[in-house]
Amino acid sequence: MYIYNSASRKKEEFIPNDPNLVKMYTCGPTVYHFAHIGNLRSYIMEDILEKYLRFAGYNVKRVMNITDVGHLSSDADEGEDKMLKGAKRENKSVMEIAKFYTDAFFADCEKLNIKTPDVVEPATNCIDEYINIINGLLEKEFAYIAGGNVYFDSSKLDKYYVFNDFNEEDLAVGVREGVEEDSNKRNKNDFVLWFTKSKFEDQALKWDSPWGVGYPGWHIECSGISMKHLGEDLDIHCGGIDNAFPHHTNEIAQSEAFLGHKWCKYWMHVLHLNTNSGKMSKSKGEFLTVSLLEEKGYDPLAYRFFCLQSHYRKSLVFSWENLDNAQTSYNKLISRIASLKPGEGTIDVEVYSQLKEKFSAAMDNDLNSSLAVTALYDVLKAKTNDATKLALIASFDTVLSLDLLAKADAKREAMKKEAAATAASFSIISESGEENAEITAKIQARQDAKKAKNFAEADRIRDELKAEGIEITDIPNGAKWKRV
Repeated sequence: MYIYNSASRKKEEFIPNDPNLVKMYTCGPTVYHFAHIGNLRSYIMEDILEKYLRFAGYNVKRVMNITDVGHLSSDADEGEDKMLKGAKRENKSVMEIAKFYTDAFFADCEKLNIKTPDVVEPATNCIDEYINIINGLLEKEFAYIAGGNVYFDSSKLDKYYVFNDFNEEDLAVGVREGVEEDSNKRNKNDFVLWFTKSKFEDQALKWDSPWGVGYPGWHIECSGISMKHLGEDLDIHCGGIDNAFPHHTNEIAQSEAFLGHKWCKYWMHVLHLNTNSGKMSKSKGEFLTVSLLEEKGYDPLAYRFFCLQSHYRKSLVFSWENLDNAQTSYNKLISRIASLKPGEGTIDVEVYSQLKEKFSAAMDNDLNSSLAVTALYDVLKAKTNDATKLALIASFDTVLSLDLLAKADAKREAMKKEAAATAASFSIISESGEENAEITAKIQARQDAKKAKNFAEADRIRDELKAEGIEITDIPNGAKWKRV
């Protein structure tokens, strides 16, 4: 399996530190508002990655944080804490906001068939872990205290920028929107590990620390939570591309300075979901949620299917027309699977192996979900029996998680009920009032043959009845007959 490593900027063969366990960390939501579908694209692709690793035979332990403190509105060290902003907006406490939007996030994940990670840890649960790391960084002189806050000293690193090759002159304050100069910092790339009330008097959540009452910076939480649950080495760290800087850059800086060795082998970043006017974000008002998609009549899994049809390292353009196309394609896919007959034949092991290999080859190539969907269609077109096709679809869907067989079963049941209702509404009338079960059965068989477009059989039955002296006349929703 090869995945693109954002740190090396190339595809690399995936070789976990421990062949018996893949340690995977994904940056979770800041629970101050609903997740928009752009956020959820990242979680869909991370879910696909975890499920494919298991499909490929790996044991996986996946950890995700819930940010309920410390994430400032600029994504740096200035602005209002997003959690406090949400609490003020709704006139609730920060913990009430955190609970409500955490539940809402996982409800959306359930609708999108995103598996809950093995460990989900709110940032507020791990204050002791952050304090321990910060103490270690101070002891090693990778951190300093200024203005009551604790800062990471980026000048002590051989290389700060891991995911790009900026020059020193490009690192000036104000390069990124929303970043302001902090006079406490020794260097413009330093970042806060621990805020005290000297920074924000109105912060809702505060804890005692060796440096005063305060709260952790956003970046320290992922390092602390990861080390708590996954130890000192990590195989894969995932997140949206907007997390690469400053969040993941700062995670690497503080983690490796504290540990004294490389922390994470592979970094996976999912690109943005864009609208025609640019990146989707809450602040721009283009706030599309799973609930809104449902209100407009879309199946949330049609959105998952939409995401799978593009590669995670390509920006994906959302429009209602594009989603309409995805919903149509998804419905057609379900209908094609519904036309397969469960229990018909036995699995052709050779064909099964060949088609499964196509799926694995696509996913082994940097998680190419678009080619994996193509492999799914190849199954439907393959010259093999339905048992083999259904077994392959079931196997692929452990990764794709589109509920293909369940939806196909429901479609078959709906078709049966529709056929039964149609048959029940077909009236067979004798002009003389005579009742004859044999003639009625033959006329119904003729109608069934016509519905199945088996016109030769329908004509045969008509001619057989004619030879018996029975004349049939078609009428709306039925037929009448008489003896001649």
